[in-house]
Amino acid sequence: MLRAPRLHSARWLSVATKATQFKVEMLGGKDAGIALFTMDRPDARNALGRQFMAEFRHALDQVRFDTKVRVVILRSVVPRVFCAGADLKERLGMTQPEAAACSRGYRTGFTDLEQLPMPTIAAIEGAALGGGMEMALACDLRIAGAKAILGFPETSLAILPGAGGTQRASRLIGISKAKELIFTSRRLNSESAEKVGLVDYAVPEGKAYDKALELAREILPNGPVGVRMAKEAIMRGSEVDIASGMAIENACYAQVIPTKDRIEGLVAFKEKRKPQYNGE
Repeated sequence: MLRAPRLHSARWLSVATKATQFKVEMLGGKDAGIALFTMDRPDARNALGRQFMAEFRHALDQVRFDTKVRVVILRSVVPRVFCAGADLKERLGMTQPEAAACSRGYRTGFTDLEQLPMPTIAAIEGAALGGGMEMALACDLRIAGAKAILGFPETSLAILPGAGGTQRASRLIGISKAKELIFTSRRLNSESAEKVGLVDYAVPEGKAYDKALELAREILPNGPVGVRMAKEAIMRGSEVDIASGMAIENACYAQVIPTKDRIEGLVAFKEKRKPQYNGE
């Protein structure tokens, strides 16, 4: 005798087949060691909704302790948008405590992105606004295509950048310029963003990912422990006085002294060949 399906089956199916909005891919071949983070929420311009952020955090967890990952590239496959920022439709249905918790979630999530031990590169095509701009600022390097639009529109919505934008922008481009961009909600094209230092490269439309991949391939051959320690020394040292920064650099240097990779680099130099680093 046929049985009626259980009531929860349809609900389970809808959850199980829900499209992934933030994807992780480990590249192979000559690009082995590069992890690709891809934003893919076309119906909401990659807005930072609950599912999106949960998958974003899961992606960070996947690579954080993976020593085989040497570089992370963050990109969007949604046409004309990198990330449009907070999901304002979700925000409309939130209580004040829920909205505050949401902003804290963005802030801690982007701090976790910033603190990944390996270099991170944002390949920006289209709009990178509000939380999307703040996510890009949490990466080590930023590349913007010719049609990219970057900015902090929060004050036009009677709020302020609350996911690290006020702090990272002022440290990156200077206090006065950060104030100007945030107070006015002004949007910049890629060339203007490059001039003020908000991005590292302005490239032709559709070429941001190619440039990010080019940079990642330049990083790949270098000693992964040395690269990670260099990132830590720069990140930690830039927030303290020079004497404390030197102490941090010394502590990081001490981490590379006992590595096999350091010896491999010296031997390869002597033998006039390319070193083969294993991250040990």
